[in-house]
Amino acid sequence: MATAKTADEIRDINTRYHTGAASAYDAKWGIDWGLIGRNQVLTKLEKALGGPLPHFGRSLEIGAGTGYFSLHMLMAGAIDEATCTDISAGMIEALEGNAEQLGVDLATQVCDAEALPFEDQSFDLVLGHAVLHHIPDLAQAFAEFFRVLKPGGVLIFAGEPSREGDRIAQLPKRAGLAMAPLWRAALGAARSTAGDSDGGAHNHDLEQHVDVHAFVPSELEAITSSAGFSDVAVRGEELLANWFGWTNRALEATAAPEDVPMFWRQYAFRGYIALQKVDRSLLEGRLPATIFYNLLLSARRPD
Repeated sequence: MATAKTADEIRDINTRYHTGAASAYDAKWGIDWGLIGRNQVLTKLEKALGGPLPHFGRSLEIGAGTGYFSLHMLMAGAIDEATCTDISAGMIEALEGNAEQLGVDLATQVCDAEALPFEDQSFDLVLGHAVLHHIPDLAQAFAEFFRVLKPGGVLIFAGEPSREGDRIAQLPKRAGLAMAPLWRAALGAARSTAGDSDGGAHNHDLEQHVDVHAFVPSELEAITSSAGFSDVAVRGEELLANWFGWTNRALEATAAPEDVPMFWRQYAFRGYIALQKVDRSLLEGRLPATIFYNLLLSARRPD
């Protein structure tokens, strides 16, 4: 049985893992810096809010990684000023490189979400994507989010795994692994070695420890409300797209990255986008949030 990690150990593991993964992160997750990526970001934010995305003055992104959300929001004119934080210096370095290539100005800070180095009531928006499930002390983190938001400020988090959705996602993952030998043979792809897309074998070993939460919507709502937020809403996102995506990711993870042909990558990407549209038009908002893989959280600091 694995020994439970302390909060400090979890922070250290996340720092080391994400620093090691930073250089290959955008390629691993198929990050798009064009209009497709921008529409993805804006759509997720609108779905989290349950309506149109308003314009914000100053934003603070928690666990910004390589900058996917904040950089697209700046390029779309959805925010005036962005500050991006991450516990990993490697991720911040990759983010700054992306910002330079895109010609976008922003501020960055290496810091822990549980101890933000910013003054009270500094931001109009606090946001994050796929970060809450890495944070050991969520109550402390949400207290910090509340502290740095201005009265009337908005909180948005997207891409958080639901407990039931994560359980369901194991089925397509196992299906992908079962099909992998035949799939590699058909493509003529060599078997991957541990850590091919994660920064090496050592980083691959750390990956099993970086995720510390999967959420039940009611529990996520309770954490947010307990911090003082109002208008708390948790919505579900991606079902069919998730099953399709995890099947393909399971397949791709078994192959040497250089052996996965472009036609396959295009098929996987376009299929995922198409099924996102099906989810959005037919399933999201009609089925319980808990069965979707991703949870979207929005809330407001009272005036």
